[in-house]
Amino acid sequence: MSVEHENLDLHPITALVTGATSGIGRAVAKRLAADGMSVVVAGRNAQRGAETVNEITAAGGHAWFVEADLEDAAGIDRLAGEVGEIDVLVNNAGQAIWAPTEEMKVSEYDAMFASNVRAPFFLVAAFAPAMAAKGSGAVINIGSMAGSLGLATGAAYGATKAALASLTRGWTAEYSGRGVRFNTVAPGPVYTRPEARDLFDALAETTAIKRAAEPEEIAEVVAFLVSPKAGYVTGATIAVDGGRTAI
Repeated sequence: MSVEHENLDLHPITALVTGATSGIGRAVAKRLAADGMSVVVAGRNAQRGAETVNEITAAGGHAWFVEADLEDAAGIDRLAGEVGEIDVLVNNAGQAIWAPTEEMKVSEYDAMFASNVRAPFFLVAAFAPAMAAKGSGAVINIGSMAGSLGLATGAAYGATKAALASLTRGWTAEYSGRGVRFNTVAPGPVYTRPEARDLFDALAETTAIKRAAEPEEIAEVVAFLVSPKAGYVTGATIAVDGGRTAI
């Protein structure tokens, strides 16, 4: 992106954040809005979407909600038609189903790949060409440490996140020569669901820092990567996992 933050009032940047109704997505939406971006909050839950928008507007930011089911290919087309051109895309929406391989249902497997891999692919297909045509844009794919290490009961989920990181590299080759940067942010355990606190705490003990992250810590990395400060960063997978993949 070539537009500096101080010029946002003259050249407003629009960011689309999928799965922005809770967790990491909500934190990212709020952080980008704090940087002066107009944020499209995309998700399936209108009530939680309104909560995200209200939190942003209460802090002086600009945001609006668009209901979208990204597992439905037609839903992606509708979203793209409603939103129009954007400058930043954060592919955050996804599913995480953990189960022993022999117990994973075909429907669960297919739903994860539809949400975690197919949806980002066709969202990029919908939005990246216009970014490339104007010579600027940034896309962040929210991956996971599970995409680069083995976790019991997480084989299928990890495969979706490894595929997403691979897509990032392919898109870098395809679009970065025309000004669109692609990066993967790969979190470790993040406190996103109170009911899963025990799971996050157990995973946290496997990290070097010995704690799980807060969603805001992931959002800070996303905000940096979509900013002009990261203008020479593309095709990277940034581990934000408390050192887990390092040890």
